[in-house]
Amino acid sequence: MSEYAGRDALCSVRGSARLAVTGLALAGAAWAVRAVWHIRLALAGEPASGPPDQGEGRHRPLNSLEDSYHLVSTAGSILTLVCAALFIGWLGRMRDNARALSGRPPRHAGIWVYVSWVVPVANLWIPRGIVADIHERSAPGRKLPVVVNVWWALWLAGLVTGVGLMYDGDTDDVIARAYHGVTTLLVADLAVVGAAVAAIVMVRALTDVQRVHIDAQLRTPGGDPLKETVRAFDRD
Repeated sequence: MSEYAGRDALCSVRGSARLAVTGLALAGAAWAVRAVWHIRLALAGEPASGPPDQGEGRHRPLNSLEDSYHLVSTAGSILTLVCAALFIGWLGRMRDNARALSGRPPRHAGIWVYVSWVVPVANLWIPRGIVADIHERSAPGRKLPVVVNVWWALWLAGLVTGVGLMYDGDTDDVIARAYHGVTTLLVADLAVVGAAVAAIVMVRALTDVQRVHIDAQLRTPGGDPLKETVRAFDRD
């Protein structure tokens, strides 16, 4: 790749970073609300009629608190999906810029940006590897920010608890868990909220680092900016 081809491939990430931060903030708030509802269910205690799922395909009518939890859970799931789309959009742009800045292909194929989050075993290390690779190629020689590892540790905690992001039971099962063992639910909730906060810090930190190196590459040997490209960045 030539010097100017690399420059032409660079794109602004400021807008996508703002969207990713917004999505993360909304998702984190949604999971915090879920935690509040888990506590409310635990404090209310299971009704005398038993859990919502009575077994053998029978379900009793939900009370008002259980019904509201279904709404909270659905809203949280929708916001989490929106957050995922916005975060992956930012990650993809950062990855493209890192490739242009370094002149070398990324360590992982592009498909992993999308599927690494859901492929068993691979989802335990490849997403962090993609982020670390972006930083390494954007800012060679600079130490990976600590917040990346904090984000990933919290993400894994929410992932592997069995009641967090990858819990495969239905909402009525979660309600029953809140009645009989809310602690594990709260651990997962707090881990996901913490991961969202850490991810916000990470998005801002990595975006700022990459922009510094982009600004350096957008200058000619004489020090004059490539004005058209800079204007494109400023418009975003």
